[in-house]
Amino acid sequence: MSSIRTTVHESLPYVDAEPTAAERAAAESLIAAEQSASSPPPSLAPLPEPAFSPLITAELSRIAAKQPLQAIDLSRYEAPDDISSSTSPSTLQTELSRAYTAATYLSGRHTHLQLLDAFGKNAWLVGNWQLEAELRALERELEGAKKEIDVVNIQRRRVQDEVGGELKGLDETWRRGVGRVLETEIATEALRQQVLERQRGRG
Repeated sequence: MSSIRTTVHESLPYVDAEPTAAERAAAESLIAAEQSASSPPPSLAPLPEPAFSPLITAELSRIAAKQPLQAIDLSRYEAPDDISSSTSPSTLQTELSRAYTAATYLSGRHTHLQLLDAFGKNAWLVGNWQLEAELRALERELEGAKKEIDVVNIQRRRVQDEVGGELKGLDETWRRGVGRVLETEIATEALRQQVLERQRGRG
């Protein structure tokens, strides 16, 4: 069973005349009066207090203090300084490790640049072609949706034009019926008053 609810609107834009400014103002005043008389909807429950981890709390504090992010030690990729002959073996080991890290990084960057130079243009063109194909599909879908909307509006106008005369006739018949009911009630009340006056005259 479908969960989509069918909404029926009572508006007849192709039959009913456009409301005047006075009629619109009167309707808006009635809506405002009904809203003020009715109880407001219940408010949403308050949101729970967030419980962040220590790392997130520290990161939020850093952002609030507007301190720069120091997540990566960029000195590892810098060229090492000149090393003197009196440097200790532990310092040499550290500098050698840094130099190896920098060389590995630069080698990877060089390989990536070579691949980008060889295949980057084609990959870029293929990516653009895929994006253009997706754009054309979305444009076709949008055009189809617009056509469906136009068809629905045309059908809606045709149906309302077909029944417009009947609706107007029924409206006029209803108005005449209400007028006759009022005339009958007035005549009945006048007749009742006459009967009462004659009864008082006889008494």
